[in-house]
Amino acid sequence: MFKLTPASRRSLYLSTSLLLALSMAACTEKGSSFTPAPTTPTTPTTAANEDARAYADYTELIWSDEFTGGALDQSKWAYELGGGGWGNNELQTYTNSADNVYQAGGSLVIQARGAAGSYTSGRLVTKGKQSFQFGRIDVRAKLPKGKGVWPAIWMLGADIDQNNWPRCGEIDIMELRGSQPQQFLSTMHFGNSVPDHRYKGTTQVMNMDLSADFHIYSMVRSKDQMRFFVDGQQYYAFTGADASPYPFNYPFFVVLNVAIGGDFDGNPDGSTAFPQQMQVDYVKYLQYK
Repeated sequence: MFKLTPASRRSLYLSTSLLLALSMAACTEKGSSFTPAPTTPTTPTTAANEDARAYADYTELIWSDEFTGGALDQSKWAYELGGGGWGNNELQTYTNSADNVYQAGGSLVIQARGAAGSYTSGRLVTKGKQSFQFGRIDVRAKLPKGKGVWPAIWMLGADIDQNNWPRCGEIDIMELRGSQPQQFLSTMHFGNSVPDHRYKGTTQVMNMDLSADFHIYSMVRSKDQMRFFVDGQQYYAFTGADASPYPFNYPFFVVLNVAIGGDFDGNPDGSTAFPQQMQVDYVKYLQYK
């Protein structure tokens, strides 16, 4: 069974306004400072695309961003801003500056900059813009690397404002320790409360440096099942038997970010060059007919 370091708590999510109000520095503070009454998510008895199909059957493009415009499409993405460690002793402050988030050459660029413990980066979400239920998510990306560099492509339950993390669920499609650029992690987080936080996933070892070229990181979600793919090849499956409660049948939103430092890969050292970029060619959500 795969086991993460304590850095899995990176995922403890706060909205920007709550983050600024509480000056959050540790994930345990979220549960103690703000705990709305849990609610039960509702979903149709039969939802579109709830049956599992082959990867290649998902051909109907429902939503996408191919980042071909001159500026970020803020009808699709929102910036999340601020510092404070994000629950994992991270060093970066997320900004909406063009130094950290911009489009160039048909790609979204999330760029981490800085030195000597002072870093800025970018974090984008589709929260409040678009949520995704059953179907296939594809993200074609070229990853950064270097000790302490932490790119991630992930999702959070759209009901997070009613059901605190981890009750809302978290799907880490891809997160990479920059000191190990030939492997990445896929992890699911769940549980009724922060003290009940549980997770399960896998490490996918590749035969190439993932910072050298673009690869497609995909997740196919159907009722009570998620399957994970890289460049169209399945490497992991997670089912309803793997989690109780199982929040992964409900709508989720996408998060793209590059964190710096903290518990997951440690802090940058003298070998880490900046700036570091995660380039995203596209994000696509597809269903079958």
